[in-house]
Amino acid sequence: MKREEGAAQSAAGRDPVAFAPAAAARVQEILRRYPTRQAALLPVLWLAQEEFGWMSDEVIAYVARLLELPPARVAGAVSFYTMFHRKPIGKYHLQVCRNLSCTLRGAREITTCIEKRLGIRVGETTPDGKFTLSEVECLASCGTAPMLQLNDEYVEN
Repeated sequence: MKREEGAAQSAAGRDPVAFAPAAAARVQEILRRYPTRQAALLPVLWLAQEEFGWMSDEVIAYVARLLELPPARVAGAVSFYTMFHRKPIGKYHLQVCRNLSCTLRGAREITTCIEKRLGIRVGETTPDGKFTLSEVECLASCGTAPMLQLNDEYVEN
């Protein structure tokens, strides 16, 4: 189920926060690979974000119930990792690395240029919903800094 389908289900009156059958089956596969439910938290959160588009309070509570974990533990993981989104993001997610190597090689200037070009600031999405700009911690490309990630693709140097 993609974001649009999730919204359609919500409008149709079904439970808006429940994995589609294919995703539920993937959760079971994930659980079989890990010794505890807590150990499966990150891959299940990644799947939840793929399924629902972002990590709303309802999604966090759903994952907590599913994994039999305290909601605070799930919320803590979501807030710690920049790969999890606490609000909807644009179709194109521009993530500029802000760690030392990238900062020394011009990441701030890249961020400023993107802000001016798109008319948004870090953490914002363009009014048309196409672009979201984020600053993130290390994207593991220090040797080819500065680093920007566009959706799942790395753009280096």
